[in-house]
Amino acid sequence: MDLRAIGLGLAFAFMWSSAFTSARMIVADAPPLTSLALRFLISGILGIVIARAMGQTWSLTRVQWRSTFIFGLCQNAIYLGLFFVAMQRIEASLASIVAAAMPLFVGFFGWIIFGDRLRPMAILGLVLGLGGVALIMGSRLSGGADPTGLVLCVIGTLALTVATLSVRGASSGGNVLMIVGLQMLVGAAALAIAAPFFETWEVTWTPRLVMAFFYTTLIPGLLATFTWFVLVNRIGAVRAATFHFLNPFFGVVIAWWVLGEGVGMLDIVGAVIIAVGILAVQLSKQVAKPAPTRTAA
Repeated sequence: MDLRAIGLGLAFAFMWSSAFTSARMIVADAPPLTSLALRFLISGILGIVIARAMGQTWSLTRVQWRSTFIFGLCQNAIYLGLFFVAMQRIEASLASIVAAAMPLFVGFFGWIIFGDRLRPMAILGLVLGLGGVALIMGSRLSGGADPTGLVLCVIGTLALTVATLSVRGASSGGNVLMIVGLQMLVGAAALAIAAPFFETWEVTWTPRLVMAFFYTTLIPGLLATFTWFVLVNRIGAVRAATFHFLNPFFGVVIAWWVLGEGVGMLDIVGAVIIAVGILAVQLSKQVAKPAPTRTAA
């Protein structure tokens, strides 16, 4: 993995993790599904406009269209929709920790469906990462977490796994930003259909709500998703997914800094264990290059 890929992964993890805090702000004053649908509508239109200005088209292959639809439905509508609803019940930091378990599912289903092979060190790293996630989650559960919110997050994480694996088809063949915009419109349409059945339009307009909404729309929504597509196209879904193990660290720190959520010693220890897990996974991907052969003079 080169330095650019590492930089992309770190940037993605930070932007992605910050979405949990901004989402927590939004759902405190506005209905979650409707807010998310509006966010995706704005992000999708912006993405398509920028893509067209860059010369990209929506003439996608059949595989790209199918993958774009699956990604938009599973990540934007199901994963984020369930997490937005869940964060009416649980803290932003806990939601980010649950989402960090996704690489394990990606590795497992990548092996089952696509025949991906994981080296022993990669498996050890994934287990360590899960241990760090479990440690942090355990410390939070001792304070009393809402079980319904946790179940919604687990289901959403499984949907995110499907979305991550679907990027294999969606990110190939170019038109990356166009695909980002289109999959956001898919999410917006699905959420717009579901919202009237589960919530009413009741909004408490505050400066914090407006700022959180536009931040979520532009940074985690548009920029982070584009970064994710580029990263997966560069290093693959399984390897890219390991950066999600940084979500507990960034998620807890950002929630502490912005929302004042508590950070304990177990949170810090868990974050270190997660970092070690990521290092093990990345080292397992390093293949020693054969020494160059010398030719006779």
